[in-house]
Amino acid sequence: MEDVIEKVAVNADIKANSSQVPVITSDSGHHASMSRYVTLLFAAACGMSVANIYFAQPLLDKLSIEFGIGHSIIGIVITVTQIFYGLGLLLLVPLGDLLNQRRLIIGQMLLSIIALVIVGTASTSMVLFAGMALVGLLAVVTQTLVAFAANMAAPAERGRVVGMVTSGIVIGILLARSIAGILTDLAGWRSVYLVSAALMLFMVCMFFRVLPNVEREVKSLSYPQLLGSVLMLFIQERVLRIRSVLALLIFADFSILWTSLVLPLSTPPLSLSHSAIGAFGLVGVAGALAAARAGKLADRGYGQRTTGIALILLLISWLFISYTEQSLFALVVGIVLLDLAVQAIHVTNQTMILPLRSEARSRLTAGYMVFYSIGSASGSIASTQMYAHYGWEGVCLLGASVSALALLFWVMTNRATAAALK
Repeated sequence: MEDVIEKVAVNADIKANSSQVPVITSDSGHHASMSRYVTLLFAAACGMSVANIYFAQPLLDKLSIEFGIGHSIIGIVITVTQIFYGLGLLLLVPLGDLLNQRRLIIGQMLLSIIALVIVGTASTSMVLFAGMALVGLLAVVTQTLVAFAANMAAPAERGRVVGMVTSGIVIGILLARSIAGILTDLAGWRSVYLVSAALMLFMVCMFFRVLPNVEREVKSLSYPQLLGSVLMLFIQERVLRIRSVLALLIFADFSILWTSLVLPLSTPPLSLSHSAIGAFGLVGVAGALAAARAGKLADRGYGQRTTGIALILLLISWLFISYTEQSLFALVVGIVLLDLAVQAIHVTNQTMILPLRSEARSRLTAGYMVFYSIGSASGSIASTQMYAHYGWEGVCLLGASVSALALLFWVMTNRATAAALK
């Protein structure tokens, strides 16, 4: 039966004194509704996990002084983390289709705790870099959680669940810088990673009770065959290819704004403090939360229409953002529109691709998120280069151009996507 490979036999609101682990069986059947409590728990875990790879961005000056690393190369900390996050997408996330997802998620989170403690107690730059690499590699547990949430949810509510869980990821990214700054001011930069480790340990304890055990039939694949099948999914699934390209473009736009925004805000005539600049991440959260509804629209068959409207809003957002140096209110409006649009498209993308192969949701997620990473990295590099040569006007022109390209691509592939979904 399409989209149904596992039967959820779980009451998500487990009593605190219960020691029984719920089970998902491999028999065909109807999925139970995934409770709001469990959905929010998934979203919180995703936000906490992904925030770990963004904490270092506002801490580079502190790390440079602490470990005697020159300002010209301290950025390698961020690069190493992102590179290993990309490797994790390719090497670890597909395992969700082969191994017990409950044990995989809890195991990765426990290893993440160890990695965070290594960073928080690092005494040399080599230990710091090794810890950051592990943090990046293991942060991909967020994507395993998204795929698992899609498995647990009933088909009629899958978009809503994926939307809420994915919102947790975007909110984690946006709040990471502000949280890191506050904790550093209160207790030093090491407290950022040690507090995160403690919170992750608490989340593991919660997941021991909430995450269902999975009993399912899986194809006998070797690990190399599992990784190779990710490429085969791209060849076989047109919707995956189209939606992955859209992910690349929208997250390039996302990075173009958030990577370079600190530059005009910290220099005259604005000259804002780092705390004030970090507060703009809170503005972005409003847009991300509003976009969670996009999953419900996709559940009702309005995914393509939602995408088109969101892409138009994405293009319009750059008009407001271009007035940053004249009006911070215009910037706020632009940030809300951009984050709303990006998150709405991202949620719609995942809601449309996860049902394609119910037995391969982790691999679908892994392949899709590789394009997300490529887009994010490309946007970061392009935006700083554009600012260096053409200033904020150049950055806004770049962002608007990428938005227009994404809208054009959606128009060109609209009919093909609709045909593939029939």
